[in-house]
Amino acid sequence: MSSKNIIADVFLEVANAIESGDFGPKVRIGLTTLGSEHGVENLVKGAELAKSKLFDIVLIGPKVDTDLEIVEVNEESEMHKKMEELLDSKYIDACVTMHYNFPIGVSTVGRVLTPGRGKEMILATTTGTSATNRIEAMIRNAVYGISAAKSIGIKNPKVGILNVDGARQVEKFLKELQSNGYGIEFAESMRADGGCVMRGNDLLAGTPDVMVTDTLTGNLLMKVFSSFTTGGDFESQGFGYGPGVGEDYDRKIFIVSRASGSPVVANALKYAYEAVLGNVSDVARNEYADAKKAGLDNIIASLNAKKEDKGEAEEVKMPDKEVVTHQIAGVDIMELDDAVEALWKKGIYAESGMGCTGPIVLVNEAKGEEAAAHLKEAGFIA
Repeated sequence: MSSKNIIADVFLEVANAIESGDFGPKVRIGLTTLGSEHGVENLVKGAELAKSKLFDIVLIGPKVDTDLEIVEVNEESEMHKKMEELLDSKYIDACVTMHYNFPIGVSTVGRVLTPGRGKEMILATTTGTSATNRIEAMIRNAVYGISAAKSIGIKNPKVGILNVDGARQVEKFLKELQSNGYGIEFAESMRADGGCVMRGNDLLAGTPDVMVTDTLTGNLLMKVFSSFTTGGDFESQGFGYGPGVGEDYDRKIFIVSRASGSPVVANALKYAYEAVLGNVSDVARNEYADAKKAGLDNIIASLNAKKEDKGEAEEVKMPDKEVVTHQIAGVDIMELDDAVEALWKKGIYAESGMGCTGPIVLVNEAKGEEAAAHLKEAGFIA
């Protein structure tokens, strides 16, 4: 490049900075354009909708008629290689793509617009595998969701835990982290019984800023929220499945579905820009450091130890039956039978049941307080 061209480029950058008011380096967001069920033109249209003076968009795919920059690739098998090359060389700061295989320990954090109140809500998580142990994965998902929320400017995100298998154990461990100094704030369910374990109503209303769930449920919810008005074949709402977040993961790769329509693609590009400005990778690294100071590693070690120690079950004799009308909530469904047997060992007759908020342990009214104290001491309830 000649010195005249370099000077011309410098003046152009200064002129653009004066016009936009942004004197920092221009953010570049990539978008891969092969693989959509709606064709290349759908993705390009999403990029055109997202065009902004705040950031540049770089298309990675076949040549098309557009003013946007194109890095030409004509085979889907080569597209992700080129995307990774552009990310690792820092030519682009982030990329929106489809169907990417993240390493174990990295999951994506989605962002939806809830139909009840029109509120944005973070879904943690929506693709990938945070851990092979379900409870550990959901604990990590909470950290990932908080990280993504903070990166887009939500300073103190309120966290709710969706009422799925494992929710009560996740609540117990997250509250343990909180009591040890990790700065997590919990949302309160909109339902009369409250608590941070969220109901379906809370999903529709967007009660928490961050809804923690397992990844398969999160993926299903993304699809429902994104396409409930279109019949399912065209995702028209929300911001996509979000960035891959991990403990020490630096590639800023954002996922959309092969069914995502141009409005979602446009929002995903904007989500990527916001998370780049907020440096989601560094935020996640800091959140993990804080969670570890509060005992995250010990909690995960205890989960894995519990999994390994399950040998032959001890035979427990059931006490004489009693009338059981007192309900004790807060036991996770995965530990419900163990909780009942723990009370039998103490000579308290108990049964398992299902209340309107989830699993319950039923005991005699006169033994309610004693039973709850035993379950709390044994770690079945918070």
